[in-house]
Amino acid sequence: MIPEDLRYTAEHEWVAVGDGDGPVRVGITHFAQDALGDIVYVQLPDEGRELDAGESMGEVESTKSVSEIYAPIAGTVVARNATLGDEPELINAEPYAAGWLIEIAPADPASLDGLLDADAYQALIEN
Repeated sequence: MIPEDLRYTAEHEWVAVGDGDGPVRVGITHFAQDALGDIVYVQLPDEGRELDAGESMGEVESTKSVSEIYAPIAGTVVARNATLGDEPELINAEPYAAGWLIEIAPADPASLDGLLDADAYQALIEN
């Protein structure tokens, strides 16, 4: 099931948009974690790092492979999920909750409008 209240990228990241112009929370989708298999390590960007949309911002390592994760929008990293250092498997168990990766303060909140909605993401993964 793809949560309706999130936005998505073609690279399988999700974005939870809060109220107003505050930070957004970013993670990888259920589809992505399922394709990766058991996640054993996560490398996340440091707080304060400026990201460009589409820029590699870290890696997720599983028992199958290592995959890059990409910034869904431009902005500044304001928080990272430190729990993943000891419990990277949370991404598998709860990709839309405890398995979130980072929070970004958007450089341009309007850029969120360019992300996919749940229906468009569903169509992407079905093709």
